[in-house]
Amino acid sequence: MNTEPRAVTLPTADHGAVTLPEPSWCAGHPAPDPRTLRVDLGHSGPEVVLKFRGRVLSVACLEQAPCAAEATRDVQVSVSLAGPALDARGVYELAADLDTYADRLRDLADQLLVIRAGEDQ
Repeated sequence: MNTEPRAVTLPTADHGAVTLPEPSWCAGHPAPDPRTLRVDLGHSGPEVVLKFRGRVLSVACLEQAPCAAEATRDVQVSVSLAGPALDARGVYELAADLDTYADRLRDLADQLLVIRAGEDQ
């Protein structure tokens, strides 16, 4: 794991170019939008995706909004979840996929604990 300090400079509509420390877990900042406000800048880690029957039901990742005005500036795990109505077989299939997804979410929680302990900023 790379422990060298990294930084990223992003354009903003209200503060011009803003340079932020970039955590090692950040997946990057493709095509920054110069209309973005400074408070909306953030870091996101690689996505952990739950697919069921080929459809994306949930996406989770590490996130941080270092310039947030109202939300926390701490690293957190963002999780979304949605899905259609299912028959009994579908519910069993979904439950199996959720078991696998739960293991991956626990891995994200472990990573978050390491980051918050200061071992990986």
